[in-house]
Amino acid sequence: MAIIINIDVMLAKRKMSVTELSAQVGITMANISILKNGRAKAIKLDTLNKICQALSCQPGDILEYRQEQSKQDESQLQNRGNKQD
Repeated sequence: MAIIINIDVMLAKRKMSVTELSAQVGITMANISILKNGRAKAIKLDTLNKICQALSCQPGDILEYRQEQSKQDESQLQNRGNKQD
């Protein structure tokens, strides 16, 4: 996925546990874990708003865009590495 959710970074900065965040935001710890582990397919703006309120941050503090590499690019990089050995 090209959008990375860095909740764990903000939790560490705020010295807050997943349990505390879950209670403040009103979603389950399992759903917080899904967001943390990059398995989420979507996030409601309302949920993002509540997370930002709880962590006293901006959406850009927890959301990051990374361009995805195509399978062809990945295999070319691997082939270059193998040729250098």
